[in-house]
Amino acid sequence: MSETNTAAAAETAAPHRYTAAMAADIEARWQDFWDADGTYAAPNPTGDLAGDPQVAARPKKFIMDMFPYPSGAGLHVGHPLGYIATDVYARHQRMTGHNVLHTLGFDAFGLPAEQYAVQTGTHPRISTESNMENMKAQLRRLGLGHDKRRSFATIDPEYYKWTQWIFLQIFNSWYDTDAHRARPIAELVAAFEDGSREVPGGREWTALSAFERAEVLGQYRLAYASDAPVNWCPGLGTVLANEEVTADGRSERGNFPVFKAKLRQWNMRITAYADRLLDDLDGLDWPEAIKLQQRNWIGRSEGARVDFKVTDTDAITVFTTRQDTLFGATYMVLAPEHELVDTIVPAAWPEGTHSVWTGGHATPAEAVAKYRAFAAAKSDVERQADAKEKTGVFTGAFATNPVSGEKVPVFIADYVLMGYGTGAIMAVPAHDTRDFAFARAFELPMRCVVQPDDDRGTDPSTWDEAFASYEAKLVNSANDEISLDGLGVVEAKARMTDWLTERGIGEGTVNFRLRDWLFSRQRYWGEPFPIVYDEDGVAHSLPESMLPLELPEVDDYSPRTFDSDDADTSPETPLSRNEDWVNVELDLGDGVKKYRRETNTMPNWAGSCWYELRYLDPHNSDKLVDPAIEQYWMGPREGMPTGGVDLYVGGAEHAVLHLLYARFWSKVLFDLGHISSAEPFHKLYNQGMIQAFVYRDSRGFPVPATEVEERDGKFFFEGEPVKRELGKMGKSLKNAVTPDEICTEYGADTLRLYEMAMGPLDVSRPWDTRAVVGQYRLLQRLWRNIVDEATGEVTVTDTEPDEATLRALHKAIDGAGGDLAGLRFNTAIAKITELNNHLTKTGGPLSRIVAEQLVLLIAPLAPHIAEELWRKLGHSGSVVHRDFPVADPAYVVDEAVTCVVQIKGKVKARLEVPPGISDDELEKLALADEAVVAALAGAGIRKVIVRAPKLVNIVPA
Repeated sequence: MSETNTAAAAETAAPHRYTAAMAADIEARWQDFWDADGTYAAPNPTGDLAGDPQVAARPKKFIMDMFPYPSGAGLHVGHPLGYIATDVYARHQRMTGHNVLHTLGFDAFGLPAEQYAVQTGTHPRISTESNMENMKAQLRRLGLGHDKRRSFATIDPEYYKWTQWIFLQIFNSWYDTDAHRARPIAELVAAFEDGSREVPGGREWTALSAFERAEVLGQYRLAYASDAPVNWCPGLGTVLANEEVTADGRSERGNFPVFKAKLRQWNMRITAYADRLLDDLDGLDWPEAIKLQQRNWIGRSEGARVDFKVTDTDAITVFTTRQDTLFGATYMVLAPEHELVDTIVPAAWPEGTHSVWTGGHATPAEAVAKYRAFAAAKSDVERQADAKEKTGVFTGAFATNPVSGEKVPVFIADYVLMGYGTGAIMAVPAHDTRDFAFARAFELPMRCVVQPDDDRGTDPSTWDEAFASYEAKLVNSANDEISLDGLGVVEAKARMTDWLTERGIGEGTVNFRLRDWLFSRQRYWGEPFPIVYDEDGVAHSLPESMLPLELPEVDDYSPRTFDSDDADTSPETPLSRNEDWVNVELDLGDGVKKYRRETNTMPNWAGSCWYELRYLDPHNSDKLVDPAIEQYWMGPREGMPTGGVDLYVGGAEHAVLHLLYARFWSKVLFDLGHISSAEPFHKLYNQGMIQAFVYRDSRGFPVPATEVEERDGKFFFEGEPVKRELGKMGKSLKNAVTPDEICTEYGADTLRLYEMAMGPLDVSRPWDTRAVVGQYRLLQRLWRNIVDEATGEVTVTDTEPDEATLRALHKAIDGAGGDLAGLRFNTAIAKITELNNHLTKTGGPLSRIVAEQLVLLIAPLAPHIAEELWRKLGHSGSVVHRDFPVADPAYVVDEAVTCVVQIKGKVKARLEVPPGISDDELEKLALADEAVVAALAGAGIRKVIVRAPKLVNIVPA
């Protein structure tokens, strides 16, 4: 008989068997029911989404997935891993008495939609909305229990109205270092006006022009525009934040070269919050690896600021963590981009300039210009690489070492970056590897100021490498006013810092690796800045009444892109070509005037910096969020000192970018009194990745994985051998499996179970379509244990279950319940499978008590089949808000445990004892056992080691 005929015969004999077709019918019906019933609607304590006060009074649980981007390719089975996990957890939390907020929106601004629009002429909104509808349908099919009333997309004007509003809060704020918080910029202006705070430069506030006042305030604002070195990507036609540049100096998106350029751009003063961003990590329930990445990115280091005078009016300021080695500083290096370079370069080389220092150039200006062009073509990573050849050029200027009085030459070199410290270093070549190599290359002097702990001596000219140590003593470090000789590093640093501070040529300070966040993009598909410029170039914020400033329609979405290797280019934005939108007449409170709009847009990170707040109060058009609602869902409470989302699940790849930016925005909003939570996400969980096998032909190109044949452990495509490797799943690698395929073949509940059963949630695991059938069979056995496959009738009875079944049931409840609460879904499924197998083996109809508990037990994991069986068992409504089963402790504990009794490490007896027996009771039983007494044969006992209830080890005298 053929397979088709066999299947047809089986279906005829068992017309009510759980099949993919039945699963599809069940799942579609219950998804419709949930939507119509509003099953997953989470009530707020107040406002539009307020519900039954008794429901809202339940303990809350706010569960979030990281914001998805609606890709045109749709989902593959790797994408829903985190979504299914949070759904299972949310369902379990509802069944354990919590008011659960779980929803999902879309992070829909960004480069992919814009690039698609450029290629096809389709407006990015049209393609993005189409992608969202496709993704919503895929997610719905998985049975995800989202509160759909709360969903939104960042491209909705009613959403980005508040993104713009938050930008203006940041723009109109400054960080008060005395109060350690943000304050409204109006309070700073008032302090300048009444003289309680000195205006930089010493002039009266009233004497400053509007442009001068704007320039002063720009030094304080938390969002400010400045001319600064930026990461310019000609291939994308936009500038990028440091975090968007890969380790090899290319754009994270598109893999184009990135160059340093100087442009006027918007920045966020995230550095003002560096200490708080570090300190508050301690109170967060995050993976230590993620905390470490943030700490390293922020990069706090303690040291000293030191001024090296170049002229009577100019000084080079350096930050150093080794101020104790100042006496060993024999030259200085500036970053090629350092603004002081243009000021200190003389017209001609000083008399006696070493020929190695000039690079063969006729004048210092020529040498500097050539070297700057050379350095601009290299990425920061390339510049910091330990290259064998050290490059640089003498500026022609000298600075004065403040402790020795010695004139030291000032170089520019690519290994010094503007992105760290002050963009200048004092070089102590005897005790720094890079400085040592540079000094050798340029024949610069070296002075030993830290006593080596080997036999190399104190003449660096004889050394093969630098000597660096925090343990050694200082030498050759004294002048008429201070001596560090003989001191350890820690004491020497403290003494030098005090000396510098007393003389006003330095001070102890803290430095951070973190740079201010570049917030401009030369793109179309992003939030417009709510900023206009008057005829003097002064920036003005739009009033709230003019928000949202909607993104205008344009004919050409393309930013001007260039040859990706052409560094001598600059941005041109799509919005700048829309003259009618750019040039406007507005009344901002002092009459109608002409203004010019900002034509950059916000980066794609803007919308995801605050989306957790919009989930709370999504239809509020008057406030960012109702304070009572925000306090209820995210306010601080016991164990959560800074508040935040209860569980946030997503990929570890967002360790710095998104998470750091969102934390910064939360802290500003907290300081200004708009929210009660100083942190956005209290608990963070990083799910692993679902990987898939990639098959490559002899050219290294991927071939369709579904068409590869395996023969004798080898793999073939169209008869030709191919190589197999484990990698990411994706369309480009031709190994993607869509959730739709699996749902069609097995049902959504099977897909949910398989993804959760593959292994621990935080570990990556390979996809194997052939293994999916295991979870499909679990559901078939579950169905068969309750429903007669021939008649469709429920087969349960009202009899009491036997003790063995009760023990199996309650152990499963106890174990699976704890596993679900702890995100250990694979082990929860294993325990449910063990129980179901026990029930299958016992044969005969199940007790109703057992059947109902079994259905409730699997409901978070396989909600559709659970709903159907619950209804078949005679219940109305949904299982979603039913109580999760509670284990009876009497049945969880084993009746007896086997205890092994050893003498000299050899087993002499086995005792059946109660699992709760004490050490003393177990010792007495073991020593009284006949076999033990006989084995001891009257010998004395030196020691008895008891590990109740499973081991007694007796050591004879």
